[in-house]
Amino acid sequence: MSGYCDIAPGHPVHGPYHDTEYGFPQREEAVLFERLLLEINQAGLSWETILRKRAGFRAAYDGFDVDKVAAYGEADRARLLGDASIIRNRLKVDAAIHNAQVIQNLRDSHGGFVDWLDAHAVEHGAPRDKASWVKLFKKTFRFTGGEITGEFLMSLGYLPGAHRPDCPVMRDIARARRG
Repeated sequence: MSGYCDIAPGHPVHGPYHDTEYGFPQREEAVLFERLLLEINQAGLSWETILRKRAGFRAAYDGFDVDKVAAYGEADRARLLGDASIIRNRLKVDAAIHNAQVIQNLRDSHGGFVDWLDAHAVEHGAPRDKASWVKLFKKTFRFTGGEITGEFLMSLGYLPGAHRPDCPVMRDIARARRG
């Protein structure tokens, strides 16, 4: 996403995300769920639209609390579909609820979402490639096609390409990985 490194620095919406989040490793379940939910909702829209609606998503989806979203019923679906502060798309709302339930199950099978990601990061002794990740995500989650899965994984550093190699943010990401 080299173009992002050209437009984002100094941009009032893209800049902070580019400089402090995009490509950085994350371990917290709510952060991972937020990123997945935002990437799913971005489908067909600009990333700037999603970033501008981020606070609305946070409020509408209970701070991206997996357990709360997993328990949503019809009243919550109706509430979300009527909430102009988010993207009102039934398939995306249903995917958020379903994916929260999947993440709950990953706690039992792997210890959590990040543990599941880590367990699948290497395949046959090498980093898993995008096509293999997409196949795994499609089998596991809803509304996770190639672009959504790729951007989600790039945004967390599981796939390369979030930044140009010469982007100054790469130094910060390297420091964060050494943690």
